[in-house]
Amino acid sequence: MLQTHTIEDAVERLLSAVGEDPTREGLRATPRRVAEMYRELFRGLHEDPLEVLTTGFAEDHHDPVMLRNIPFYSICEHHFIPFFGTAHLAYIPTGWVVGASQMVRALEVLTHRPQLQERLTRQMADALHRGLQADGVAVVISAEHLCMSMRGVQKPGTQVVTVATRGDFRNSGFTRQEFLQMVRQG
Repeated sequence: MLQTHTIEDAVERLLSAVGEDPTREGLRATPRRVAEMYRELFRGLHEDPLEVLTTGFAEDHHDPVMLRNIPFYSICEHHFIPFFGTAHLAYIPTGWVVGASQMVRALEVLTHRPQLQERLTRQMADALHRGLQADGVAVVISAEHLCMSMRGVQKPGTQVVTVATRGDFRNSGFTRQEFLQMVRQG
């Protein structure tokens, strides 16, 4: 569980460590605001993406279903600054479908944790595959990492692209190519 007081103390020490006065007017409430922000940004630590994928219904549909261009943001666990971009999610139902918002909610659970993009992509594919008991799942995530844009190599606009496939999307080159073509068309 989030320890608000501990976060506030840490932020106050951080402000002092960088040479700021945490008691000055503009910074007095910063430790509290940062603790509240972390509560929001990391709410996914205490949620299970599989729980939001349980609401669905029987439907005799066995062709791919795709959600494209879903905006997201997350926090890079290496530097604790944001990365953001778009996710493309697809699955091949086995007679069971979920509402599109359930897939987006599962993504939100996973993005609201300290993350690595590679892990996020894999976790999303695994959650969809298990939660939907789908014949196949494909996930493509494209994101800009502020750790590359603001610091280090300082190359704003660089996109990191990760892909994870399960089931028929992994085993069938044709299905995988169809999915990637649908992503490119967006």
